[in-house]
Amino acid sequence: MRPLRFSINVTLDGCYDHTVGIPDEGLHRNAEAYIAGTDAMLLGRKTYQLMESAWRMPPSGQWPDWMPLWMQPFARTMDAAKKYLVSSTVDTAEWNTEMVQGDLATFVRHLKQQPGKGIGVGGVQLAMALTELGLIDEYQVVVHPRIVGRGPTLFAGLSKMVDLKLVGREEFGSGAVALRYEVKRS
Repeated sequence: MRPLRFSINVTLDGCYDHTVGIPDEGLHRNAEAYIAGTDAMLLGRKTYQLMESAWRMPPSGQWPDWMPLWMQPFARTMDAAKKYLVSSTVDTAEWNTEMVQGDLATFVRHLKQQPGKGIGVGGVQLAMALTELGLIDEYQVVVHPRIVGRGPTLFAGLSKMVDLKLVGREEFGSGAVALRYEVKRS
């Protein structure tokens, strides 16, 4: 069975606003490895649209001038990844994407039963729903050394605790730390 993995960047106070993280080359290598270690990405609408606007290869076939060379391997990996879009407001998608149809839990359980490396999850609301359903097997939380004192926080309002076991740790030049956990199953 393929594991379902969620990865997110947060500040020390738990804010997951993508504009407050500290970008560095190591973080992008870690994110590239995360995506390359999956057979597909399951994305919520907001994350899908954000990722598509930044990481989809432009029609020109050239990455934009704002993108440094060290970001391009991540961009290529994300651009090429198989994607599934979970949305109640979007009916169609492009960019190597299929729409999730029907019951989310049933769809994800079916995906997990197929052979392969794993499935990545992108999107906080989607991760919350999948956590509530008990379907996520691994969490990677990349903690940035910054306190912002505002913004949305991760897993606010979760109805039950989830016990985790630390299985990996990686430090980056920016001072960010990636903590990888597996769900403790009883």
